[in-house]
Amino acid sequence: MRTYSRSPLASAGLHAGLLLGTVIALFPPLWLVVTSFKPKNQAFSTALVQDFTFENYDHVLADTHFLDWFGNSLVVVLGTTVIGVFIASTTGYALSRFRFPGMRPLLWTLLVTQMFPMAVLIVPLYNTMATLGLLNQPAGLIITYLTIAVPFCAWMMKGFFDTVPVSIDESGRVDGLSPFGTFWRLIMPLAKPGLAVTGFYTFVTAWAEVAYATAFMTGEPNMTLAGGLQTFVNQYGADWGSMTAAAVIIAVPAALVFGFAQRYLVSGMTAGAVKS
Repeated sequence: MRTYSRSPLASAGLHAGLLLGTVIALFPPLWLVVTSFKPKNQAFSTALVQDFTFENYDHVLADTHFLDWFGNSLVVVLGTTVIGVFIASTTGYALSRFRFPGMRPLLWTLLVTQMFPMAVLIVPLYNTMATLGLLNQPAGLIITYLTIAVPFCAWMMKGFFDTVPVSIDESGRVDGLSPFGTFWRLIMPLAKPGLAVTGFYTFVTAWAEVAYATAFMTGEPNMTLAGGLQTFVNQYGADWGSMTAAAVIIAVPAALVFGFAQRYLVSGMTAGAVKS
């Protein structure tokens, strides 16, 4: 068996490229953090922090509706994640284990719904939410985000459940478990990687989405974080210091969720690539 050894020059070039890529990736978020600690009149200064200050954070937390935006986003994210993971996992399990009339059209429907740009769906969804009285309501955004996250996550969970041996289901039925009991007590504990990816995707969908949040939620007390950020930079002016401070605060929960889920992400995203 031949082994490939990289020349010193190639190795140096590879490491230099990786180092350059790391610097390029880390520079924007690091500069965002640096700018958030600068006075407002130094926001565009290329120097590092000269007059360190927390005034941007004080202004965001005390003088704006940021805490309202955070609470609204938290409700929407938790609702979307919990409901989305449950619907996607049960749908994926049903598509993986059962054969029923309309199964193939349902699979195609889950794929086709991913082909429509979000901008195309704003008007029909807005009209639907207005008819149902769900504008400026967290429930309206939760339903909207579920329409985005569930089809993709259900297809992904189907691929994951396809890798779980059917013999486990048969063992559950021999022990007298119902189909749902088998799913809940035997299959779900084995599905942690897939559930982590599904939960992370639904979380990011609800936490970072902007278009629907700004269209369906109006009035500063009703906004989510994505819509609230736009109040700092608009046609009348730009408060970059406050915006960067708010962006840093918003990034913290996302980083914590990613840190919690990252050990499952690789195995969960590749679980459907092969079948046992």
